[in-house]
Amino acid sequence: MVFQGSSAAISHTGKVRSNNQDSGYAGSNLFVVADGMGGHAGGDVASSLAISRLERLDHPYTSTSEAERALRIGISDAATELIDTVHARPELAGMGTTVSALVMVDDYAVIAHIGDSRIYLFRDGALTQITTDHTFVQRLVDSGRITPEEARYHPRRSVLMRVLGDMDADPEVDTFIMPTQPGDRWLLCSDGLSGVVDDAHTAKALGLGLAPGRTADHLLKQALDAGAPDNVTIVIVDVGGQHPLFSGTPTMVGSVSNPVGVEVPAARSGRGGWLHPARQAANEPTHFEPAAEFLEELIEEDRRRGRRRRIGWIVGFVLVLAALAAALFAGYQWTQTRYFVGADADTVVIFRGIQQGIGPISLSTPYEDTAIRLTDLSSFERTTVEETIPARSLEDARRIAESLREATEGSR
Repeated sequence: MVFQGSSAAISHTGKVRSNNQDSGYAGSNLFVVADGMGGHAGGDVASSLAISRLERLDHPYTSTSEAERALRIGISDAATELIDTVHARPELAGMGTTVSALVMVDDYAVIAHIGDSRIYLFRDGALTQITTDHTFVQRLVDSGRITPEEARYHPRRSVLMRVLGDMDADPEVDTFIMPTQPGDRWLLCSDGLSGVVDDAHTAKALGLGLAPGRTADHLLKQALDAGAPDNVTIVIVDVGGQHPLFSGTPTMVGSVSNPVGVEVPAARSGRGGWLHPARQAANEPTHFEPAAEFLEELIEEDRRRGRRRRIGWIVGFVLVLAALAAALFAGYQWTQTRYFVGADADTVVIFRGIQQGIGPISLSTPYEDTAIRLTDLSSFERTTVEETIPARSLEDARRIAESLREATEGSR
């Protein structure tokens, strides 16, 4: 059964970021937001590849179990594609993306989620967050150590514990099925919206009764007025209702919506999304770009933009550095740029490398003993350390260790 309702999608770079690493999709049955991370090119490549892989799932399903299974397989395939991409392009190491996806099947919404993008349900004037953030601070909230309000301003609020990317070959994805009904309004968004616009203002905007496109514009304006330090991506899905039925033309926004080599300002579609013309024409045959070709084009476009910002001799210098960087980051050398916090015997230790190993060969070594005893930590903190806490850098790992130290001192 084809979803009966209306939708809109919009994405904006924000006021601080230099490029948009978010991607969004609103189709006939499938709706997705992906928030990329990982360097200048890595984030937009990751979110684009994820959306490009998942858009193949946009078709009617005979049952919710079939849709749920398709989402799990699709996200797993996207994860494999990201890992293979990093193996082929070591300069993209560390890239990843959140994925929050929703498939409409009859009177049900089938949801798959990993990361800190969010899916909300607005029903009868009440806004409910459906997904759970896979973040360090959310674990603190779940354990009762901090409140949701404190989590909004916590210095570790941007640390992801689960994400789709090359750092995890077997990502754990939340999937569940919820009943939906006419009048329901679903909101999928990146943390560029939820991080700066609180639930009360979001609920007020969703309750104005505006069409999905105008509602998305209204929410985007609130994020921009709040400073928009990150990319902002919004997908709104109305079930039934008074607005026109979905037209059948998919909307792609953000990084995935920009075919490389052509820089044309995004055009507003009739459904509230920002589209590149190549993605908008309803009469054009649907086509899929092979992953390798799609990646080559994205990377080449980033290189072209760099060349336009620099004079000739700098371009050559940067390309040489890029080639050297790719060689240096290959294989074992790359692992030695990564750090995480874990347990060694009964002590908290900063490790250099990655948690995985190759057979009996470990790809990590103890780097710095923090002198924090596991027995001084709470049960939750001890379990978290034993499962390891990834860090973006050595300084980040030291900050994590210092936070653990402060927690032990505060509990004495």
